[in-house]
Amino acid sequence: MRLLRLAKIATVAIRYGLDQMVLEHEPTGRARGLSRLSRALFFWRDLDRRSEAERLRLALEALGPIFVKFGQVLSTRRDLLPPDLAEELAKLQDQVPPFPSEQAIAQVEAAYGKPLAEIFAEFDPTPVASASVAQVHFARLHDGREVAVKVLRPGMKPVIGHDLALMDTLAGLTEKLWADGKRLKPREVVAEFAKHLYDELDLMREAANCSQLRRNFENSPLLLVPEVHWDYCTPSVMAMERMHGIPISQTQRLQAQGTDLKALSRAGVEIFFTQVFRDGFFHADMHPGNIFVHADGRYIALDFGIVATLNDNDKNYLAQNFLAFFRRDYKRVAEAHIESGWAPADTRVDELEAAIRAVCEPIFDRPLKDISFGKLLLRLFQTSRRFNVEIQPQLVMLQKTLLNIEGLGRQLDPDLDLWKTAKPFLEKWMESQMGWRGFVRNLKNEAPYWARSLPQIPRLAQQALAAQARAPETGVATQAALAAIQATQARHERWLRLALLLAAGIFALEIFRSLG
Repeated sequence: MRLLRLAKIATVAIRYGLDQMVLEHEPTGRARGLSRLSRALFFWRDLDRRSEAERLRLALEALGPIFVKFGQVLSTRRDLLPPDLAEELAKLQDQVPPFPSEQAIAQVEAAYGKPLAEIFAEFDPTPVASASVAQVHFARLHDGREVAVKVLRPGMKPVIGHDLALMDTLAGLTEKLWADGKRLKPREVVAEFAKHLYDELDLMREAANCSQLRRNFENSPLLLVPEVHWDYCTPSVMAMERMHGIPISQTQRLQAQGTDLKALSRAGVEIFFTQVFRDGFFHADMHPGNIFVHADGRYIALDFGIVATLNDNDKNYLAQNFLAFFRRDYKRVAEAHIESGWAPADTRVDELEAAIRAVCEPIFDRPLKDISFGKLLLRLFQTSRRFNVEIQPQLVMLQKTLLNIEGLGRQLDPDLDLWKTAKPFLEKWMESQMGWRGFVRNLKNEAPYWARSLPQIPRLAQQALAAQARAPETGVATQAALAAIQATQARHERWLRLALLLAAGIFALEIFRSLG
């Protein structure tokens, strides 16, 4: 099977001239003779009619859904790709014909171990959506609840395994033969893609993502997330609440139902920043096919196969950078890059500041319709490479989601100013993290640690004194250790007294408010 697949890949590569892309960019220049021979052998090809980037996109589409999905992931790595290639790959659409309904029903019955009639009161055999990994059918439970049933494509794992193995082989050849091969890190990109793809093959993981996002936005006036029906979820089939809404791309229908598109665009920005900074857990596949709008104007999120997480350090770093950008404080942006370790410690702050200013200053005070965040990110990445700034893997999905937000914002409100919409939210979030509320929250988080550590200090001091008595020759070192322990104890006691005073003050304030 692998040989047949490899033969198909070779045929498609020849048809779209991918051999020329590799041979003409061979770093040593020794492959020019092979390039001329290839052109002579395949003289019937008209390669000059399309650009290299367009030929690559068409080849990926011809190779099928797994390669299409790989191209989509690759398009998000604008730190690695030439701009024309990234723009062309971003056009890839995950449009896959549905697999036969008989196979879907057999998959459902195998997952639940029951006949279809015992599982659902109604099951629509015609899928409402189909993608490379799964397709969706509407159904009704016996208690009357409407559900959307996601069914994994049968036999996906062997196909994916073969394609990934071939991709890794091709990536290795690209790394050796293409001039930009090593810089593009193709094998690392394939490994990253494989991780996300295998995650999508486990629908229990997707159900858990959906459940977490729903909990994060419970009773939200901005976003609806379907309820997961856990009794109907398995690794190959999942059932969730059926959501009724209009696809966000159908703006005329949204206007006809009375939806305020400008308010909707601002809400989208707030939802994104809430997911990123409040929760550190965000929907990372926010293309128009996954976003609907409810009749009451709220967003509806669908398809939770790809989510991303950020830790507290990532969130704080990002918030400081965003706010510094909004305030045009490019020196602070440069300092944050160096402090975080993203830029080398010997980087000159003034030079990095000047480079960032040259990229960002032209875009301010302009509406979203006049700004391309894709080009902005590209220029920032080019600047980053010049200063040897490391692109953080955990932020790749964030970059992709920002590009999706750009597309949605332009569609709903071409005059949306993303900067002005996001700035108040970020300032409020930073205040909650750095102000007295953040101090109280951190105090609560650290209290269990203090409760464990403080009682141990007298015992540690006694052990240090005993060690000194047993080994006088190590007295100087022991005294230094003892002094450090005593200093720590004194510091903890000061913090504890301050915390108690603060807690008493807050408690008194709450009593005063309740009496008032």
